[in-house]
Amino acid sequence: MSRRRSGRSIVLAASVFAALGDATRLELVTRLNDGGARSIAQLAEGLDLTRQGVTKHLRVLERAGIVRSTTVGRESQFVYVPGAVKRATSYLETVSRQWDVALSRLKALVEG
Repeated sequence: MSRRRSGRSIVLAASVFAALGDATRLELVTRLNDGGARSIAQLAEGLDLTRQGVTKHLRVLERAGIVRSTTVGRESQFVYVPGAVKRATSYLETVSRQWDVALSRLKALVEG
């Protein structure tokens, strides 16, 4: 992977991690995880937030590429878009492999 592509992957992963670093946003993603589209009113049900508060959280998720909105009549519908989370997961797997290699080298050196 080139440095430019690697740097872009880090930035994309960081935006996903930042967006998911909030319990309310995690709950919203969980509610959308079945693939169905939901309105702001539907997503706000049972949350201790106003629709306006839920909208702000959804916009953060949308900027990170985790959800997508469409307008149906006067209503915004939101759907989960798994690509951004998959890319962040891939980044974590890459970092995990790098750490495994580094720890193996350290172990060999210590036991050497």
